[in-house]
Amino acid sequence: MSPPVALSTASVYPEPVAAGFEFAAELGYDAVELMVWGDRVSQDVAAVAKLAERHGVPVVAVHAPCLAVTQRVWGADPVVRIRRSVAAAQRLGATTVVLHPPFRWQRRYAARFADEVARAGEVAGVTVAVENMFPVVRGRVRTVPYEPGFDPTEVGHRHYTLDLSHTATAGVDALALLDRMGAGLAHVHLADGSGGHRDEHLVPGRGTQPCVEVLQRLVDSGYGGAVVAEVSTRRCRTRYERAELLARSLLFARLHLQPVEADESGGVEGAAEAASTSGGPGPEGVPEPSASREVARPTV
Repeated sequence: MSPPVALSTASVYPEPVAAGFEFAAELGYDAVELMVWGDRVSQDVAAVAKLAERHGVPVVAVHAPCLAVTQRVWGADPVVRIRRSVAAAQRLGATTVVLHPPFRWQRRYAARFADEVARAGEVAGVTVAVENMFPVVRGRVRTVPYEPGFDPTEVGHRHYTLDLSHTATAGVDALALLDRMGAGLAHVHLADGSGGHRDEHLVPGRGTQPCVEVLQRLVDSGYGGAVVAEVSTRRCRTRYERAELLARSLLFARLHLQPVEADESGGVEGAAEAASTSGGPGPEGVPEPSASREVARPTV
């Protein structure tokens, strides 16, 4: 069985969280990762549960409100936000809470972070997975806004989230980080980046990150978590353009999460066969739909 492929509701911004469920259902994603932020519906667990039921798409993960712009969502105390995120995951049937390391200015929180993550992770059925981040560059100044750093493996948590856009921005070897996370890897944000100073969240295959290799390693290792498309579509002018990027991200994940086995002639079966039956690979290594296959499109 391949890992489930989910859609982050952050991927539909600036559309609201409800659009995330609509896209996920219409394009064929297995589940949704809920990003809790300024959208009032994202903060309302009961409303999110109704969206999941209406569209038939479960919530597999909750991304805690730990961005710089969400420091007042669910209260000013970051420890309370962790606990509310875990409670939301339990209520929604999600198995994972995604969490960023503390900011450097959150000194008291930073001192408690590792213990609180460990405590929260003891809740039955919910994994708290700390995400790798990146430094911030302004002009010639490079700063690390996280305490003690942007690589959570340096601290040593029980579970991790691997984000491939963040490895690009940080200039980190994604495969080496994957190895360091080891059996602690519980969640993956599938995206890409060009290696510049901006966190780009490109469609996988459009940057420099080893997205294919990472997905193949997940399959080979028997990875049991979810793969979540977390791509930026904010510059899309129409809903059709947004749907295209989200569909390409899904197809990329589906293609490269298939087991690849050598045949007797020395070739490979699995992913290659999928590419041939779906019309061949597109310009970013994503199969184009065949002419006889209808592709779901969101309503406009």
